[in-house]
Amino acid sequence: MPTISDITADFAVLDDWEDRYRYLIELGRNLPPLPEALRTDANKVRGCASQVWLATSSSETDGKHRLHFEADSDAHIVRGLVAILLAVYDGHTAEEILAVAPDPIFAKLGLKEHLTPQRSNGLASMVARVRADAAALRGQSASAG
Repeated sequence: MPTISDITADFAVLDDWEDRYRYLIELGRNLPPLPEALRTDANKVRGCASQVWLATSSSETDGKHRLHFEADSDAHIVRGLVAILLAVYDGHTAEEILAVAPDPIFAKLGLKEHLTPQRSNGLASMVARVRADAAALRGQSASAG
């Protein structure tokens, strides 16, 4: 999967939004498939017009708990947005996730101006879910320590 820096650089060289939409769809196509077992009601992201599933797990590396996300959607462009979301947040600690303000990243990509209100709301719901999972993990870590 490309990094958010790679995605930002690729967006910068694409001149029009039709090309950027095609690139978003390509990003979504390159997402690893979400196992059927993770397509549960508990993993569904509320507030999205299309169906979006987001499964969160964590691992410990170098004494730090890192969050890992697997996600999918039934809509091509939304799958691309999911890929961007994973590029921003996957593999980071709860503190790192909570410290990242997503709006400047999405603004730099021009997503705010070019997404329908429904897709913008869905993206905000996905970010809220990631941040809530990070906050929950941070709370668990604090109470365990």
